[in-house]
Amino acid sequence: MSTHHLDRRRFLRTTAAVTAGGIVTGVPAQAAAGTVTAPTRRARSGAVSFRWWGTSGWRVDIGDRTVLVDPFLSRYDTGLFRGAFDPATPLTVDTAVVDSTVDRASTILVTHTHWDHFNDVPHIAVRTGARVFGTLTAYHLGIAYGVPAGQLSPVRGGEVLEFGDHTIEVVGSLHSRNAAWSIAFPGVRVTPPPKPATVADLPEGDTLAYQIRVDGGPSVFFMGASDFAERNLTGLAPDVAMVALPATGSTADYVPRLMAALDHPKVVVPVHWDNFETPLVNPPVVAPNDRKRLDDLVAAVRRASPRSRILVPEYGTAYRF
Repeated sequence: MSTHHLDRRRFLRTTAAVTAGGIVTGVPAQAAAGTVTAPTRRARSGAVSFRWWGTSGWRVDIGDRTVLVDPFLSRYDTGLFRGAFDPATPLTVDTAVVDSTVDRASTILVTHTHWDHFNDVPHIAVRTGARVFGTLTAYHLGIAYGVPAGQLSPVRGGEVLEFGDHTIEVVGSLHSRNAAWSIAFPGVRVTPPPKPATVADLPEGDTLAYQIRVDGGPSVFFMGASDFAERNLTGLAPDVAMVALPATGSTADYVPRLMAALDHPKVVVPVHWDNFETPLVNPPVVAPNDRKRLDDLVAAVRRASPRSRILVPEYGTAYRF
C-alpha cells in the first residue's frame, strides 16, 4: 500500500494491545477518555494485517491475498458534514488517490451500496480483477458500471466461503436508521440500471456484514452500518468486532445487544465515525457531534463488555490481532 498521501508521523502510531478493558487509540485524547499510546509494530511480510481506510473501509492482507471491505478512498464533498447535503452530487473517483493506495486486491466485500461504501468498488474491481461480493443490488450496479459479470458474486447471508487460508462468512444485516426511523436512499436494484451519476443513484440495496476467520489467526467481524439482525449473529463469537458508530438512538439498546450477540469480543474497533469527506490524512477529522457519539460508544462498550479492549484506529496503520 502506498502511503505518500498519509501523514507519516501520525501513521507510525501504536497498535499494541493494552490490558483488558483498556483503550488503544490513534485519535486525539479528547476523542476517547483513557487514551494510551505506544510504539508501532509493523506487520511482517506474510503476516495478517488490518488497515482502516476510514468510514467502514478496511484492507486485510492475509499472506499473498488482499481483502478489501467497503473501500471508499475518493472522499469528496457532498455537503453532508456542512449541513448542506446535495443528493445530486456527481459520483467521482479520485484515481490518483485510489490507484496509489490500492496496489492489489483479490476480494472486495460490500456491506451495502451507498456511495460512501460502493463508490470506488467498480474502479478497483476493473483495475485489479478482484472478485466482488455483495447483495444482488451490488451485482446489478457492478454490471451497470461495466464490471465483468464473472467478477461479481451475489450473496444474501448465510454463505461460508472457502479461500484456503481463510473463510468469509456472509451475515444478513440491517442498515442504521435516522432520527425519523427511516433510511437514506432506500431501495434495491433488481436489474442493471443506467450507470449511476449522482450519490442519490446508489441506494442502500439491503445490508450485509461479514466475518473473516483466518487459519491460525483471528476471527474478525465487519459492520458497515449501525444496526443488526440479532439472531443472525448467534455463534459467530469473533475475536475482533469492527462496530459502526450509531448516528441516532433509533436502534434500541444497540451496544448491549450487539456485545451480547457477539459473545463479548476480545477487541472492539469503532468505525464510521470520521468525516469521510475530508482527505485520508491522520489525525482523522471528527465532526463535533460524532466525537461525542464516539465517546458515548466507547463508554457504552466499557459498560456492556468490560473485558473487551477498545481500539480507536488511525488511517493506514497496520493492526495485528
